[in-house]
Amino acid sequence: MIKVVLPTDFSENAYHAISYAVRLLEDATCIFYLVHAYTPPVYRVDYALGSPGQLGLPDDERYRAEEALDKTIDRIKKEFNNAKHQYVGHAAFNTLVEEIDSISRRETIDFIVMGTQGATGAKEILFGSNTVHVIQKSKIPVLAVPSDFRYRPPYNILFPTDYEVDYKSPDLDFLLKFSKLWHSKLHVLHVTAPEGLDPEQEERRAYLEGRLLEYNYEFYDLSDQGLITAINGFQEKVPVELLTMVKNKHSFIERLFVEPIIKNVGLHSKVPFLVLPYNQ
Repeated sequence: MIKVVLPTDFSENAYHAISYAVRLLEDATCIFYLVHAYTPPVYRVDYALGSPGQLGLPDDERYRAEEALDKTIDRIKKEFNNAKHQYVGHAAFNTLVEEIDSISRRETIDFIVMGTQGATGAKEILFGSNTVHVIQKSKIPVLAVPSDFRYRPPYNILFPTDYEVDYKSPDLDFLLKFSKLWHSKLHVLHVTAPEGLDPEQEERRAYLEGRLLEYNYEFYDLSDQGLITAINGFQEKVPVELLTMVKNKHSFIERLFVEPIIKNVGLHSKVPFLVLPYNQ
């Protein structure tokens, strides 16, 4: 049984990500938790004191959210009609990040799938603020789906790495299980610095290769260049349906989130982007 959180703001972008997740896992037995976190337009005193329901007061925002969740679930069932899939709607007065963290711990969620943009669909923003915050805070994998990505099975997964990650971390297990589900090929991409790999990086590369022996994989060492240039250049030569990175304090992905480069066209997520947390 795979448990997946699907955050939604009821935009078409959010529904596009939900559709991707349902198609991605069409052969797996799953429970999908559709999560909507809301804050009333006017922050009333009854919200400050606690749940309006507990005080016997109407909670109009919750009613509206639950109605919208029911409509979304009905839409999914009509479109996909998969007996292996169950859906649970969940509305809460909370921030999205905190509510996702809460339900993920309570329900032992495997991963999160969400759109890259919010309801505004602002083209100049690579990832909407909610997506960025969820990726930064999440202790489980997050899969961000671009709004213009037409579904294709992830037969080829691009995995850029600088070998700064201890691959004994359990995060790698999720990627390997995921790749086995689709019989994917893992393309491990490294941009070689002029000084080459240090002993620790060499050791981690060897360990990673050992972990991948039972899988379909290939290593690539590219000449010194920017990460964005390397990723884009690779995707022009090899069809890639999924990009994945490990997020830790030394990794590429963490630097991308603290630098303006994430808003550039460079890493414009043309394909779904799986971010693996680094839990020590």
